[in-house]
Amino acid sequence: MNRLPPWFKKKLPPPRAVGSVRGLIDDLGLHTVCDSALCPNLGDCFSKGTATFLIMGDQCTRRCTFCAVAKGTPSPLDPDEPANLAEASAKLGLRHVVVTSVTRDDLADGGAAQFARTIECLHGIGARPTVEVLVPDFTGSVESIRTVAAARPEVINHNLETVPRLYSEVRPIAGYQQSLALLRMVKEIDNDIVTKSGLMLGFGETRPEVLQVMADLRDAGCDLLTLGQYLAPSTEHHSVTDYVAPYVFRQYEDSGREMGFRGVAAAPLMRSSFDADRLYARVIAPEVSGR
Repeated sequence: MNRLPPWFKKKLPPPRAVGSVRGLIDDLGLHTVCDSALCPNLGDCFSKGTATFLIMGDQCTRRCTFCAVAKGTPSPLDPDEPANLAEASAKLGLRHVVVTSVTRDDLADGGAAQFARTIECLHGIGARPTVEVLVPDFTGSVESIRTVAAARPEVINHNLETVPRLYSEVRPIAGYQQSLALLRMVKEIDNDIVTKSGLMLGFGETRPEVLQVMADLRDAGCDLLTLGQYLAPSTEHHSVTDYVAPYVFRQYEDSGREMGFRGVAAAPLMRSSFDADRLYARVIAPEVSGR
């Protein structure tokens, strides 16, 4: 399926606005998932002066078939990265910062300590932005999850990505139940931390399968949910089985609200970190503003 439906057409943002954000990120030796994952919303985010930071390098130790992030042998961790990321956030004037990472199965803690240091540096900025971390599964390590939760980010996100039946094709090293357990564990450790997850559609999943995953997430206490259309980064990646119409995304959004999610964002170009500040602020911030 090579031709995109008409609802994917977007206006290009001003090049100067995109270049200024990219220049700042490059100057500080940082990475963004916007670039590494070939996100279709890169122009929108950069032109608004925001980005989703990618920590611990740009080489992933896993080979998920949907992901555009480079696979290979990662570099050693940069001890200055947390402080540099906080500096970039301060210069961009961010009030809600999203931080994700490559998967680092080569590290004993999966990179949990680097996440914790980054959260602490961000919370040390004068304006004290809210922090959302999109974490890997840490191979199910309870200690790693505790390390991240102890730093008290406002949101811990972990994407299930697809339905259980397709895990062997899409996330061959990951485990569906392991990912669900991570989200459940966060709530057991600190119920005040908002949990979030996301799915991509278009791998060949069925509607009943998607609704079951949504129900499983609610059972795990997940607060926020995003659903978007999978777009294959190249012919070497998992192919797109179908393009899901916008009205179907709206139906899933309605179903999610009926299930009790505190916030749902579903649309073809929705990504887990896209407009994350709006989803958090619109649904969650009034309840936790006194923390």
